[in-house]
Amino acid sequence: MSLVVVNLGLPKSGTTTLAKALRRAGLHVADHRIRRHQTPDETLHGLHVGALLYDGYFAGEDPAVRLSAFQALTEISMMAQGRSLWPQTDFALIDSLRRHHPGIKFLGSRRDAFEMSQSILAWSDMGTARLPRAAVPGLPKGYGETSKERIQWIEGHYANLAHWFRDDPYYLEYDVTDPEAPARIAAFLGRDLPWWGKANANPIRRQKEQA
Repeated sequence: MSLVVVNLGLPKSGTTTLAKALRRAGLHVADHRIRRHQTPDETLHGLHVGALLYDGYFAGEDPAVRLSAFQALTEISMMAQGRSLWPQTDFALIDSLRRHHPGIKFLGSRRDAFEMSQSILAWSDMGTARLPRAAVPGLPKGYGETSKERIQWIEGHYANLAHWFRDDPYYLEYDVTDPEAPARIAAFLGRDLPWWGKANANPIRRQKEQA
């Protein structure tokens, strides 16, 4: 398969919603890590997309060489097993993807920075432990425990994407809460999106919303 689209949004920006929407649209999607049912290649089961991208990149090959079974990558960062990998902030890696996959498109999923910061805080130990303890591009070790620091990091990431991709027809930033988001993504990819909703919502927040 040929890689069609890669999302460069940060975690908790609607990446799981995007993954579900693209799967419903007929694309084979890898989101964060490879599940057993997604490929018969047992060597990939449980591996993180971000680690696989860097393995290919630093081998001097196509960063997605081991992801050839997939057409879309929707969550590509990794904070696990003592590793902190953020390919969506690495423009050299992104440029390598463009060279190896002519015509590839990039999305920048986002939402209000405060809301994203709160979602990060509410999701497991992401905001209270993993982010502050990790070395993250734009958010060095020791930063990220406060809302102010997380918001500044979030806004900085999307400002960088806007600078890198300014006036680039192969990049689309969208707000996951925008009612026009699915239509914009569909037009951008030239593919109908038969589903759009809310996937992987924080269970505590979901309970409050339904109360």
